[in-house]
Amino acid sequence: MATATEQWVLVEMVQALYEAPAYHLILEGILILWIIRLLFSKTYKLQERSDLTVKEKEELIEEWHPEPLVPPVPKDHPALNYNIVSGPPSHKIVVNGKECVNFASFNFLGLLDNPRVKAAALASLKKYGVGTCGPRGFYGTFDVHLDLEDRLAKFMKTEEAIIYSYGFATIASAIPAYSKRGDIVFVDRAACFAIQKGLQASRSDIKLFKHNDMADLERLLKEQEIEDQKNPRKARVIRRFIVVEGLYMNTGTICPLPELVKLKYKYKARIFLEESLSFGVLGEHGRGVTEHYGINIDDIDLISANMENALASIGGFCCGRSFVIDHQRLSGQGYCFSASLPPLLAAAAIEALNIMEENPGIFAVLKEKCRQIHKALQGISGLKVVGESFSPAFHLQLEESTGSREQDVRLLQEIVDQCMNKNIALTQARYLEKEEKCLPPPSIRVVVTVEQTEEELERAASTIKEVAQVVLL
Repeated sequence: MATATEQWVLVEMVQALYEAPAYHLILEGILILWIIRLLFSKTYKLQERSDLTVKEKEELIEEWHPEPLVPPVPKDHPALNYNIVSGPPSHKIVVNGKECVNFASFNFLGLLDNPRVKAAALASLKKYGVGTCGPRGFYGTFDVHLDLEDRLAKFMKTEEAIIYSYGFATIASAIPAYSKRGDIVFVDRAACFAIQKGLQASRSDIKLFKHNDMADLERLLKEQEIEDQKNPRKARVIRRFIVVEGLYMNTGTICPLPELVKLKYKYKARIFLEESLSFGVLGEHGRGVTEHYGINIDDIDLISANMENALASIGGFCCGRSFVIDHQRLSGQGYCFSASLPPLLAAAAIEALNIMEENPGIFAVLKEKCRQIHKALQGISGLKVVGESFSPAFHLQLEESTGSREQDVRLLQEIVDQCMNKNIALTQARYLEKEEKCLPPPSIRVVVTVEQTEEELERAASTIKEVAQVVLL
C-alpha cells in the first residue's frame, strides 16, 4: 500500500514537471545549481602571505606619511596675521600702534565706550563677579537676565524675549529649535553664515531663492503647493518657513518685508527675521525693519538679533509670542547648553537700551551720516558701492573682477592697507570660502557710526578714492 502511494506521488511529480512552463523550470534549475555551488565552494580564499622582516617593516613605516589633519595654510593668510588693537575699538582705534578713525567696528550708536554703559557694567561686575559658570537651567539664571529679557520684549513690543550668550548662536540655535527633518525652509541666497549653520543643523529641506527676488520665491512656493496637492496627508505635517535678514550682512541691502508678509499669508508659511544689522538702526525708535516699513510685528513669527552691534555688548536675543519663545527654553541648543550671559554684559545692554529710548533722534543722525558717505563714495574708478544708502554697513566691490578671487582679494587688501597708513581703519569682509553656500564676491566693508564727524566721513571717502586710483590703475 505504501509502495503504491509512493509511486502515485512520483507520477504526479513527473506530470507536474511536464506541465510546468519552461521559464519556471529554467529558474528552478538555476537556483538548484546556485545552491550546489554555495554548498561546495569555499567561503573565502586564503591569500598567500609572505612575512616581512623587521628591517622591511621599518622601511615601510619610514616611507609612510599620513594625510595632514588640516590642509596646508600659507603663512601670509589673513587669519594668521592679526591687526592688534590697543584700547577700546570706539570712534578712534589704535591698530598696530597707529591711531585711526574706525570704519571697521559695528559700534553703530557709539555706545561701546559710553560712560553710562561702562558704569552699569562695572557696578554689575562688583555685585555678581565676572561670569556665570553655568547654563540658564543650572543656576545660570540671574535676576539681571530676566530684567534684560523683559526690557527687550517691551522695547520690541512683543510678548516675550529670550537672550543667548553668543550672538552667532542665536539664529543658529533658533532655526533648528523649530524646523526639523522633513520641513521646508525657503531662504535668501545672500543669507549670512549663522543662518546657514542653523539650516544645516535643522536637516530640513532647503530651497534657495534669488536675493530679494520675490518672483523667484513665489515660484518656489507655488511649486511646493502643487507638490503638496499630490499628497495632502503628508503636506498637513510639513512646516514651511521663510528665513530672511532685515539688512543683509553680505550685501547691505534691505529685505522687501511687505511683499514677504503677503506671500506668508498666501502660501501659509512662517517668517523668521534676522535683524542683527537693522536692530538699533532702522525705524524711528530703532526697532528694526518692521518699524521701518510700518509692519505689525505680530505678522513676523520670530525676530532674532545680536546685541554685539548697536547695543555694543555680547550675545543675542529672540522675541515674539510667548509660546514661540518658551519653546526655545527647552530646545535652543545655545540657550540650554552654553554658560549664560555674564551679568555685567546684560547690565550694559540694559543701559544701552535706556540710552536708545532717551535719545530717539540718534537713529536719524546715523541715517544721515550713512547717506553722506554713501553719496561721497559714488563714482570711484574701479569700485562700486553695494548696499542701501541708509545701511551703516555696506560694501565696496571691484567693478570688474580680475578673473581670480585671490588676485581680487590682494587688490582690495592693498587698498585697506594703504588707507590704514593714512589713518583710516577699514577691513575686508571675511568668509569661510569652502563652507559658504553661496560665496559672496570679495569686498571692503565700510561701517558708519554716529561718532564719526562730517569732516572724517569726507576724509575717509577722499582717501579711499585716492588710494583706489593708485592701486587699480
